[in-house]
Amino acid sequence: MLGTFLALGFGCAPLLAEGGAILNKLKAVTTLSTTVPMNGDINPYGLVRIPRTVGNLTEGNYLVSNFNDAGNAQGTGTTIVEISPGGAMSQFAQISVNPGSCPGGVGLTTALAVLKTGWVIVGSLPTTDGTAATVGAGCLIVLDSEGNVAETFYGSLINGPWDMVWSDNDHQAVLFVTNVLNGTVAAGGSVVNQGTVVRVNLAVSTNHMSYLESLTVVGSGFSERSDPVALVIGPTGVGLSCRHDEGSCDNDADDNDAHLYIADSLNNRIAEINHPFTRTLSAGTGRTLTSGGFLNDPLGLNVAPDGHIFVVNGNDGNVIEISPEGKQLAKELIDSSGNPPGSGALFGVLFDPAHGLVFVDDATNTLNLLH
Repeated sequence: MLGTFLALGFGCAPLLAEGGAILNKLKAVTTLSTTVPMNGDINPYGLVRIPRTVGNLTEGNYLVSNFNDAGNAQGTGTTIVEISPGGAMSQFAQISVNPGSCPGGVGLTTALAVLKTGWVIVGSLPTTDGTAATVGAGCLIVLDSEGNVAETFYGSLINGPWDMVWSDNDHQAVLFVTNVLNGTVAAGGSVVNQGTVVRVNLAVSTNHMSYLESLTVVGSGFSERSDPVALVIGPTGVGLSCRHDEGSCDNDADDNDAHLYIADSLNNRIAEINHPFTRTLSAGTGRTLTSGGFLNDPLGLNVAPDGHIFVVNGNDGNVIEISPEGKQLAKELIDSSGNPPGSGALFGVLFDPAHGLVFVDDATNTLNLLH
């Protein structure tokens, strides 16, 4: 999550002007960089901003995970690239798993996190041929700040990690991971209501590998299904907001104002779960914050420091801005490629107060900025 509030002026108006829609101040799309590394991996999914300079990680740069290989087979991408706001791109990691295990292999998803201590955590939902028939349960892969695999978390409640949001300090990290393979493959394309959101509590430090403390299901019953084009559709984007702290959840000691948002793609809604850090029982599919309207297969999701929620659509290339109260404030077309325009092109998105709305584009394999 983004931490301290930073105001940035575009023209005469601050980007995060109280009460206004941020999207109304952002109109131009600029391509920052390709996301394709030397091995040709494509289909960028996960996107995060690096909070601190540690090892090969540079504060303010972005990490992007690739889901497809050079042959465009879904669930076979193995690389994470690092891109500066100025567009300089380098490969951060190429993953073949080990140590530990990852059922099915490597296919890096939108589930991507970078901790303040320098650890990078990425989800894998792998296939051997790009189809749901060969999909594996996958895992969470932990990398050090040099891009080396340190450990994997798999089995138990980790089953098709699809997206992730987190909160952390120098000693603790809390991940919220959506899982989309619970009964999906067996249903053969039919919708099953078994998608989950799992809280992963970790003990972390700069010098020692993270230690898994607990796994807790905080959300369940989300609709999911396999898909010949998208591989799998289910609960995707997740975001955290602690409204007493301008949207940031860097300190989760007080859970009263914490809210977890989930893009419930198949039901075209944004779900909200309260008390995500402390709840011991599932909230089911949560309460509906907003549905319909500008939403059209919501996928990637991010919360700005002022608590506004950004959601990108899978069906039309639009980004939607939503207030913490659930009012759909604005929409903006940020991808017009594909047929139909914007179809399946948008996943990872984040609001960077220093620059604007940053997003990956699967149709062009680029990192872009709406400013």
